[in-house]
Amino acid sequence: MTSTELPTQVRRFAMRFSSTPRGARLARRLCAERLDAWGIPYGSDTHDVLTLIAAELCANAVRHGHVSGRDFHVCLTADTSTATATTALRVEVTDTRGERLPALAANPALDPPGETRLGGRGLLLVEALADRWGYSRRAGGPGKTVWAECVLR
Repeated sequence: MTSTELPTQVRRFAMRFSSTPRGARLARRLCAERLDAWGIPYGSDTHDVLTLIAAELCANAVRHGHVSGRDFHVCLTADTSTATATTALRVEVTDTRGERLPALAANPALDPPGETRLGGRGLLLVEALADRWGYSRRAGGPGKTVWAECVLR
C-alpha cells in the first residue's frame, strides 16, 4: 500500500441454501446474524432495512427462481472505506432460473399490486429501501443474480 492509498475493509458472507421457504428463512436469519456480528445491531433501523431486503430477495429466488433440485446462493458484502467514512452493503441472491427476470419496479403502473393481491410488492420494497438495485445474468451458467446496495455514512 502506498501512502496515497487509504485502507478499506471488506467483509463477506456467502452460502448456498435450498430453494424452499425454509431455505429462504434460514438465509434471512443468517444474514441478520452476520450484520449484527459486523456491528449493525439487531433492532437498529439499518439492520431492519438490510434484513428486509435480504428476505425479499431470498423469497423471490424461491418463488420465482426455483428450479427443482437447485439451490440459491446468497452473498452479503460490507465494504468500509476509511477515506469517506462510509460502508457499502450489498446483498446478492443468485438462482438458476434465467428465463424469469425481475420486473423493474420503477414502473408499478404496468402491473400494480392492488389491495387484494397477496404478492407483488417485494421489489417495490427493495427499490424504496435500497440506494440502488438491479440484476445481471449469472456468469458461467444458467440463472441470474439480483442485488441491492445500501450506503451507510
